[in-house]
Amino acid sequence: MSRIGRMPIAIPIGVEVNIKGSSVSVKGPKGTLSRTFPAAMILEMEDGKILVKRPNDERTNRSLHGMTRALINNMVTGVSSGYEKVLEINGVGYRAELDPKKNLVLYMGYSHPVVVEPPDGISFDVDLKTRQVKVRGYDKELVGQIAANIREVRPPEPYHGKGIKYLEETIRRKTGKSGKV
Repeated sequence: MSRIGRMPIAIPIGVEVNIKGSSVSVKGPKGTLSRTFPAAMILEMEDGKILVKRPNDERTNRSLHGMTRALINNMVTGVSSGYEKVLEINGVGYRAELDPKKNLVLYMGYSHPVVVEPPDGISFDVDLKTRQVKVRGYDKELVGQIAANIREVRPPEPYHGKGIKYLEETIRRKTGKSGKV
């Protein structure tokens, strides 16, 4: 039995969960998320907890069991407390700022600034002193995708470490050319 799949999902105070067949909608203080899961998974609510069960031990059902439980848990956590990814900008002249429309404007050494518009449910926070960009939202998948799109504007290069990287990411540095001995 899947260790992750069999764990119950606790529903925090202020979060509403509606299960209709194989579709789940979660509403909380941060927002509303809904998703349809494979029909083979059995979703139940008992004593303020969500249980995910599988009908048998076939390979596909075993693989869907833990994934379904993890996705529902991410939905519940997102609408109650939200998610955040922190990106760090390294390099001389590289910077980021917010315009009045709350769009993220990146100056990354190109001939033009790169403007990133936040989709619904996503907000940006820029710290000019530490040169960090925080991507916040209640949908874990969307927060990760927007952070990856921002990193893709100027990925970190291995020789000088310039570019946009995740805060917890370490860049493997290369030595470059060696001079005459």
